[in-house]
Amino acid sequence: MSGQSPEITAAPPVLPAAAVGTTPDRPTPAPRRRRGSKHRPVWEERPTPVGLALKGLVLTLVALAVLFPLWTVVLTSFSTQAETLRVGGLVTVPGELTLNAYRQILSGGVVSRAALVSVGITAVGTVISTIVSVLAAYGLSRPGSVLHRPILFVFLVTMFFGAGLIPTYLLVSSLGLINSYWSLILPGAVSAFNVLILRSFFMGIDQSILDAARIDGAGDWRVLGRIVLPMSKAAVAVVALFYGVGYWNAFFNAMLYINDNAKWPLQLVLRSYVLQGVSLPGGGTTGQVDAATGVVSGLPVQMAVMVLAIVPILLVYPFVQRHFTKGVIFGAIKG
Repeated sequence: MSGQSPEITAAPPVLPAAAVGTTPDRPTPAPRRRRGSKHRPVWEERPTPVGLALKGLVLTLVALAVLFPLWTVVLTSFSTQAETLRVGGLVTVPGELTLNAYRQILSGGVVSRAALVSVGITAVGTVISTIVSVLAAYGLSRPGSVLHRPILFVFLVTMFFGAGLIPTYLLVSSLGLINSYWSLILPGAVSAFNVLILRSFFMGIDQSILDAARIDGAGDWRVLGRIVLPMSKAAVAVVALFYGVGYWNAFFNAMLYINDNAKWPLQLVLRSYVLQGVSLPGGGTTGQVDAATGVVSGLPVQMAVMVLAIVPILLVYPFVQRHFTKGVIFGAIKG
């Protein structure tokens, strides 16, 4: 014993189990609730069996209301004329099936030619409208652009006021577009609503990213092509879908400006033949005999034309659907 007190070392403090592996400035994150977990937030009510049954019933009724008319149209297009006469109209239960209606409308004549016209107008019109809308929206989204506010005001005015039918017809006629395919594209090439959706999306892009690109020497065209468009695929896809559906379903401009039956789009053929019952000259869809029954094919051919007008949109929509909600909601919130 030399008089020196023994050195006492303090034991390290014991941390609670919840604090192990955490830092004071980084608290432990709350565990994520797994789907189907019994732990629910206090504001989320526990579903009752009656509520779940009612939701399922309502969704089933809505699905049937949407699918049943489509089912009857498709089934009638594959049925014979004798089958439609037996049931007195549209066929709901499969009976005698045949492809004669589709053979008739695709073997040449007005219907097949009108389908090609609609495909061409939709493709060309969608590309032109999307490019013009993207350029206009990008220019209006830049605060320092020339005449930014007056041009934006003009776009807003066109959403509420139109020139009218007669002035528009006189303008198209003075431009020499009567009986031309361009009369189906140019009068409605730009939609102010779609331009505003794209403008709202472009304005939501972080300005620091665009400034960094300009510091690196990128011009407006490179900023638009390399930065803005890749970040705006959702909005551009939605706008392209809007334009495509609009061009595919349009018939009124063709009814006004197209006098040659050989230049009719499919929707005008659908309106004239299916709704009005007009005999199409050279169409090859009236007066033909069903090979199975020997009876003239009427209603099945009409429904086949309708299916031909619906199918392209049904095929394209699933590829754009995942962008639809994101693009439209973003534009609605920011616009």
